[in-house]
Amino acid sequence: MTQLEAARQGLQTPEMAEVARREGLRVEQIQEGLAQGVLVLPANALKKKARPVGIGRGLTIKVNANIGTSSDHIDLEEELTKLQICVEAGADTVMDLSTGGDLPEILRTILSRSPLPVGTVPIYQAAVETIREQGGLVHLTADKLFEVIEQQAREGVDFITVHCGVTLSSLERLKRQGRITDIVSRGGAFLATWMVYHGQENPLFEQYDRLLELARRYDLTLSLGDGLRPGCLADATDRAQVQELIHLGELRTAALEAGVQVMIEGPGHVPLNQIVTNIQLQKRLCEEAPFYVLGPLVTDIAAGYDHIACAIGGALAGMAGADFLCYVTPAEHLKLPTPEDVREGIIAARIAAHAADLARGNAQAWERDRAMALARKELNWEKQISLCLDPEKARKVRSESPPQESEVCTMCGEFCAIKLVRDFLKKA
Repeated sequence: MTQLEAARQGLQTPEMAEVARREGLRVEQIQEGLAQGVLVLPANALKKKARPVGIGRGLTIKVNANIGTSSDHIDLEEELTKLQICVEAGADTVMDLSTGGDLPEILRTILSRSPLPVGTVPIYQAAVETIREQGGLVHLTADKLFEVIEQQAREGVDFITVHCGVTLSSLERLKRQGRITDIVSRGGAFLATWMVYHGQENPLFEQYDRLLELARRYDLTLSLGDGLRPGCLADATDRAQVQELIHLGELRTAALEAGVQVMIEGPGHVPLNQIVTNIQLQKRLCEEAPFYVLGPLVTDIAAGYDHIACAIGGALAGMAGADFLCYVTPAEHLKLPTPEDVREGIIAARIAAHAADLARGNAQAWERDRAMALARKELNWEKQISLCLDPEKARKVRSESPPQESEVCTMCGEFCAIKLVRDFLKKA
């Protein structure tokens, strides 16, 4: 039984109870959101994680971090270091996007070490193994793709990105539309290449019932991927992107009818003035389904600082109703991220998520900021550091401002405004 089916039958699972506790809500609220399909709780039916996470309406905005090898850089120990950083830096979920090395073993190891829900993009493994074994992506079969999905489900994956909306009709619209960057989704590109070569429909779309049956069996949450997301600002909110979103809304309805949890993925590169429109489109066309956005990145020229471009877009998207932010690291568009890149990307995305939670009036978010304000008024440095989104960095920076036992810092020194006013009021 899936979390969705349990909620509809009036049952309360331990995962629902834990999410309610962490969100400061009643279990009934989580149950109702799941039953309506406006919340998801990614939790593989076979292998539960230590930290169940709720994503969707009325909950705090969550942050995902991507890790994984590439064909040019295969170092499992480094990826495990990144996983540990994901946990320490406060990511809510992690995705293994590996494309290099022994992919099943890499995923198995990450799953065994992760206390966080784990997601994958199964087409990656299916494509890479087909190319290795048969010499070309065109030899991929639907059976191979579904075999990989079930294999990953059995290992304990909690959610999967599946690009079901990349159809022959949407590819034709993309061609007629004319884009600068065409397709920038790796999964979307794999499927489009196969479809164009064979002149056949996307098996994830054509055999969607088969996918739903697998997802229901293992309670795999489907993250319906945006294979036609814009890869530059000039391509944002075009016909191909919107047609895919319409397909995803229809597929979301079918998933809910089958008892399968589902969320929708979104762009991408989007200018600031189109972000709210994109969120509103998704919420309308997909009937309030949880929305998982990559960024959005608000400029194409921030390479080296794309985590900042992502945070700007993520804050606005979250305020407008996005539920789940996929981090971007400073290495985006340049190289595979290092462990330190991963940390910076997570913190940037968490800043965006928290800023949006504040704008949405989340009580927990406001209480934390109020506590920080009081700690600053009291010049209570330990309390301030503990309340930071990145206490480790805050402590390091503070340690570089001697003497550490001083009430003030070296920015204002003896002219600290808070200290001056406090001392004056004491004398008065």
